Amino acid sequence: MSELWRLLVLVTLSASAVTCAGSAAIWFMDEDRRIRRALRHVLKGAPETVIVAKGRGRGAGFNFTSNQAAVAWDSGAWCLIYRIDELMGAELSVDGQVIGRVHRGEPRRAIDQVVQQAARVTLKLIFDDPRHPDFELDLWLEGDQQRRETRSPADAIQEANRWLLRADAIVRRPLAPKTQPVDLSRPPPEPEIARPARAEPPRPYQPALETVAAAAEARPAATAPLFDTLDTTADPAEAPWDDDLDDEPPLVLEKPYKPLSKAARPPRDDQDELPFDLDD
Repeated sequence: MSELWRLLVLVTLSASAVTCAGSAAIWFMDEDRRIRRALRHVLKGAPETVIVAKGRGRGAGFNFTSNQAAVAWDSGAWCLIYRIDELMGAELSVDGQVIGRVHRGEPRRAIDQVVQQAARVTLKLIFDDPRHPDFELDLWLEGDQQRRETRSPADAIQEANRWLLRADAIVRRPLAPKTQPVDLSRPPPEPEIARPARAEPPRPYQPALETVAAAAEARPAATAPLFDTLDTTADPAEAPWDDDLDDEPPLVLEKPYKPLSKAARPPRDDQDELPFDLDD
């Protein structure tokens, strides 16, 4: 009887351990958690915003601290990393019709209709990358109402609208200047090491009088002649410019006008004759 109880206890403990291990495995391998772990791994930190297309194994996350964005496929099996400024815009389409759009350099197209029933709700992120220019997330597909989690197309559209607002806030930022690519094939230049200048030995003390005398002896004397050639045959009593002065008479400046005294002028009454004839 005691062995039977012992067997029942062992079976109970084993079942409990298996149940706990299965529950932990299910919790750890959950699609949402796997995508979040993959995004946290590639972004080098927990993303501030994450959106997951449940049942499709896709998700996207933004980390504004590191200025990076990442998208995930196959429940986080592989991811692709972008810069935040590479996001060019986003589109929200319902049943193949675009009802909301945000794009860099264009005004935002807000959602102007309320949708309660839809067969497909898709959010498309547009990036500045020629290889992978866009990333689609099917937030709602026909048949998702049979899933365990209760969700509606209106909830999916509301969540996509919040991402349109985030994308609009990102694309309205000014672009940062692009840095030039670094050529890794060339070795980096060696840093220059500042070497101290050579210290000159101290000079012996010399009195001031000896310093002035040595400087005067070292200064060369001016021995250059003032003139190239000296005329020794000229008479010092005669100036070299006397001949020139005798040839030309001195200039006399004439007055431009001759002053006339008022006393020499004839009075007005004596001027009977006019200086000209009126008959002519």
